[in-house]
Amino acid sequence: MRYLILFFTTIHLNVFPQSDFGPPNNPTYGIIQSDIPQNYYDEAYGKSYEDLKEALFQIISNHVVYPYTNSSTDTWDIIQLSDQDPQNHDNMILVYTGRSQDKGYRDGTGNYSQFENGNGSHNNSWNREHVWPKSHGFPSQDDNAYTDVHNLKPADRSVNSARGTKDFDFGGNAHSEAIDCLMDSDSWEPPDHVKGDIARILFYMVVRYDPGYDHNNNAFDLELVDYTTPGNNDTILGKLSSLIQWHFNDPVDDFEINRNEIIYGFQQNRNPFIDHPDLVSFLWGENLGEVWNENLGLNNVRIDNTFIFPNPSRGVLNFSRSLLNERVQIFSLRGDLILDKLLVNSSSISLNLESGTYFLKISNALNVKHSKIIIR
Repeated sequence: MRYLILFFTTIHLNVFPQSDFGPPNNPTYGIIQSDIPQNYYDEAYGKSYEDLKEALFQIISNHVVYPYTNSSTDTWDIIQLSDQDPQNHDNMILVYTGRSQDKGYRDGTGNYSQFENGNGSHNNSWNREHVWPKSHGFPSQDDNAYTDVHNLKPADRSVNSARGTKDFDFGGNAHSEAIDCLMDSDSWEPPDHVKGDIARILFYMVVRYDPGYDHNNNAFDLELVDYTTPGNNDTILGKLSSLIQWHFNDPVDDFEINRNEIIYGFQQNRNPFIDHPDLVSFLWGENLGEVWNENLGLNNVRIDNTFIFPNPSRGVLNFSRSLLNERVQIFSLRGDLILDKLLVNSSSISLNLESGTYFLKISNALNVKHSKIIIR
């Protein structure tokens, strides 16, 4: 079976010459089309919220598992195809530096000095970054989540070490080598051109491993939270509102679609948030509780290009753009006006509300937007 899958993947790659689509730092759109099998998402059609999440879990769970490191096909082999440089198939694109690096210049080979004109080093070799840290739920190589290639990205060894198990969020100081990354004591901000990629990987992990099972058949549940989680190995990761923002700001490009197709060729499961980016709004955003239709595109869930997240919220609502002299009103389910506020130039609002469901209205001289929000 694996040889057949590898053959399929090789054919897939040969369809597209090296220059036909761009790397993440020079993205292209519309060249690579998602090849979603017919009826793949049928179980999720017509579902909402928890039922939708459960349906997606049923679709993408029980994937074909490959060993982390092995003499047969392993995660090294798959990553070298999924994340290769589209303009130089001898190289990889490293996730945080964006560097195009020889596939052979990787961790564990011991052949470092032959690269970089004889100046190669172990610190500059590439290894496998667990975007969702393995210590947060699946620390053993025998755990299926540990080897899930959807969660693995090639990264510079020393940069990977610097990111460590930090949550993802905005802010901090520039990393000395990955200069487009910012870091502080509890968070890591990747470059703009891969922010959406990172977010969609984490959304996949939350759905795929709810529940997950370790090699001893113990259940665990991965969850995204809207705060950073320094100093713990719990099965949680932050920061949800930042990840949602990144998802909308950095849309799916050809490199990411191609990567999804390659991994599907091996693991036989897909990342739903690459195939259907609008799912984010139905699981964590303004369409929460509404029925999902596979035929909807992202534009169909917009009213005025303003997205509200996270939803449910613990009291802080974020907007995907700054509201300029716009009126925000909150109503109870009975229609009572609870809050009426003019936002002059703000992309968020703090609400001191009891747990429950409310109606939100945003209005200006041209548009009115209504949304349902949930406060936890």
